[in-house]
Amino acid sequence: MGITSTFRATKRVPILQVAKAAVATISAWLVAGWLIPGQLPVFAAIAALLVVQPSVNQSFGKAIERSIGVILGVLIATGISLAFGQNSVVILVAIVVAMLVAWSLKMTPGTSNQVAISAMLVLALGASSPEYAIDRVLETLIGALIGIVVNTLIVPPVAVAPARRDLALLGGELAASLDRLASALETPQSPAQLQQLMLEARLMRPMRDAADAAISAGEESLTLNPRRSAHRTDLADMRALVERLSPIVTQVIGMTRAFFDHYDDALSEEPTVQAIAEQLRRAAHDVRLAVHLADIEPEPEPMTSVIPALTAPLVITPPRSGHWILVGSLMEDLRRIRGELLDDE
Repeated sequence: MGITSTFRATKRVPILQVAKAAVATISAWLVAGWLIPGQLPVFAAIAALLVVQPSVNQSFGKAIERSIGVILGVLIATGISLAFGQNSVVILVAIVVAMLVAWSLKMTPGTSNQVAISAMLVLALGASSPEYAIDRVLETLIGALIGIVVNTLIVPPVAVAPARRDLALLGGELAASLDRLASALETPQSPAQLQQLMLEARLMRPMRDAADAAISAGEESLTLNPRRSAHRTDLADMRALVERLSPIVTQVIGMTRAFFDHYDDALSEEPTVQAIAEQLRRAAHDVRLAVHLADIEPEPEPMTSVIPALTAPLVITPPRSGHWILVGSLMEDLRRIRGELLDDE
C-alpha cells in the first residue's frame, strides 16, 4: 500500500484531461515541425504536454515556468558547448551549472528542474549553434501556446462540483452534530458515549478545511477561464456560506467540550438544559435551511419549515449551583451560533 501510493493516485485523472493533453501534444508536434523544420519538435511536444493542467490559470503558470526554464537552460548549454565543445563531461558540467544558476536566482523546484533538463537535452541532441538554440526556444513557446489554447477552448475545467459536494458534507455534519449534542443533553450519557460525541465533533474541523480548500480550488479554476461568468456567483455564495458555518463549527466543538468536561448525570434534569437542547435542534434546522437555500445540496432533506426556527433569544431560569458554569457557557455559544445563523452584527 505504501509503495503503490507513491506513484498511484486515489482516483483517475478525467479522461477529458487525457484527451486534451494528447490533442495539445500532437498539435504542437505538427505545428512546430511545420514552422521549424530540420529537427524533431521534442521541445514543443513536451511543453504542450506539461502545460495542459487542471485549470487554465495553472496552464498559464506552467507555460511561464516551462518557457523560462527552457530559455535559460538553452542559453547555458549553448554557452558551455561553444566554449568547451561537446562530450559527456561537458553535459554533466552543464547540468550542474544549470542547477546552480537556478538556485542562485531562487527559482521554484519545477523551473530549476526545467533549466537542467533543457540544458541536458540541448547538448545530448548534439547541436550547439545559436540558430539551434533560438529554434528550441521558439519551439517551446509554440508548444506552450498550443497547450494554453487547447486547455482554454476544449471545455476549460471548472472545479465547482467538488466545492459544492464538500460544503454540503460540512453542512450536513454540522447539523447532525447539533442534533447529537441536543440528544446528549436530554439523556444520561456513558463515558463511551461522551468520548464518541467529542470525537465526532472534532471531525468537523478537517471537513471545514476540506470545504474551504475545495472552494479555493474552484475560485482558482475560474481565473482566466472563459466560463467563469456562469459560475462566479455560485462560488461567491459558497464562500459566504462557509464563512458563516466556520464559526459555528468552532462553537459546536466548544459546546461539546464544555459538556464533556462538566458532565454529570443530573444535567438532563435541568429545565434550562432541556430548553438549550431544543434550541440546538432549531439551530440544526437553520443550518440545513441555509445549506438548502444556497443550493448546495442537490437533493436537500425535506424541511419542516422554510422560516428560520432560531428566531428569538432563549429566556432561562437560574440553574442549580453545580451547573451554572456549563449552562452559562452553552448559552454564550448558543448566542453566537444564533448571531451567525441570523447574520446579526
